[in-house]
Amino acid sequence: MNKHHRLTLSRIFAAPVPAGLRWADIEALFLALGAAVSEGAGSRVRVELNGVRAVFHRPDTRQAAVRSVRDFLTAAGISPTKE
Repeated sequence: MNKHHRLTLSRIFAAPVPAGLRWADIEALFLALGAAVSEGAGSRVRVELNGVRAVFHRPDTRQAAVRSVRDFLTAAGISPTKE
């Protein structure tokens, strides 16, 4: 992971939950972590990381969506201190 990916990861886990993260940054983080990202129907994006699967709606980066990304990363064993 590069510096930009680490910054995105720390923003996802920040309190309070940030709004307005760019979806492109979140997707780039998924890829840097080794996730498989594929297109679903409409604006859906399927992501699999460490055996954990999730579906997100692109480009939704409101606070609830960022919390969902945080929950997904946590379930996959990813935290801001563990890459």
